[in-house]
Amino acid sequence: MTLRRSLWVLGVAVVVLLGACLTAVLVGPAGLTVHGVVADLVNRLPGVHVDSGLTTRQHAILWEVRMPRMVLGAVVGATLAIAGAAYQGVFRNPLADPYLLGVSSGAGLGATVVIVVGGTIGSFGLPAAAFAGGLIAVAATYALGRSVGGGRSEVVIILAGVAVAAFGNAIQTFLMQRRDDTLRQVYGWMLGRLATDGWSDVVTVVPYAVVCIAVIIVFGRTLDVMAVGDAEASSLGIRPERVRLILVCVATLGTAAVVSVSGLIGFVGIVIPHAVRLLIGPGHRLLLPVSVVVGAAFLVLADVVARTVMAPAELPIGVVTAAIGAPFFLVVLRRSRGATV
Repeated sequence: MTLRRSLWVLGVAVVVLLGACLTAVLVGPAGLTVHGVVADLVNRLPGVHVDSGLTTRQHAILWEVRMPRMVLGAVVGATLAIAGAAYQGVFRNPLADPYLLGVSSGAGLGATVVIVVGGTIGSFGLPAAAFAGGLIAVAATYALGRSVGGGRSEVVIILAGVAVAAFGNAIQTFLMQRRDDTLRQVYGWMLGRLATDGWSDVVTVVPYAVVCIAVIIVFGRTLDVMAVGDAEASSLGIRPERVRLILVCVATLGTAAVVSVSGLIGFVGIVIPHAVRLLIGPGHRLLLPVSVVVGAAFLVLADVVARTVMAPAELPIGVVTAAIGAPFFLVVLRRSRGATV
């Protein structure tokens, strides 16, 4: 793909993201208008003042509710999408996603422990426990994989991840059965949510997301070389196992961070990279940045659906992404039925 066409594709993706963000802050019962929102944004520039026409209540809703929720959705979607693209690249498997190595089960177990012992949704303890649980699960996966296969095969690591995830899910189920009064809280977190108490969650996850996205994009060219196989990549001076370890650790760190505040939002890591790959091809130098932008737009729009389709009640965002992602997953599975895992 030529540079001009690449820039055009990325530009279109950015326009879609901006439209999704504007939709997210406008949709709802607060009565916000395009003029009011744009004028209020312009007023943030030094030395500029435009009459936005927003009331004090509307201004507070825009900056303390809608904006942080929209930004958090964009950050979570972008991180999950590029992490999925990284996993699919290093494992050369289009069905890989950010939860492949036990992040989901580990984070879920950590959150369940906090809820069962008395933690509450939105407390500092729950995100911290989910974050730690995800990292511990991946560390256990790598330790198990290296002990069995010496870390030489991505297939061994994938199977180790399946084993760790099954073990984590078993413990989580046991704890939930012991304290069935916490089932609603546990399931509410597991189905995902982007409700925030302001900008604190955004500030918490942005550093991890930025590092994750930046490092993975830097390795775009390397992922293209690794696509031809480890032996060929090694002959070109690349150390596949080292690259694989770096990217898996970085993708896991970003995933664990965003999952710790958003809950388990599935299918983004599968749907977005593969959809982008179908549109622009497999080259990671363009696939990765476009996946970031499209992933952000996708989750922002999914959150709009989640909070409006059953208003005034709110549908868990994980239900929306699953409703879209599950059929797409079947399409991917059908196209990949000849591939080996």
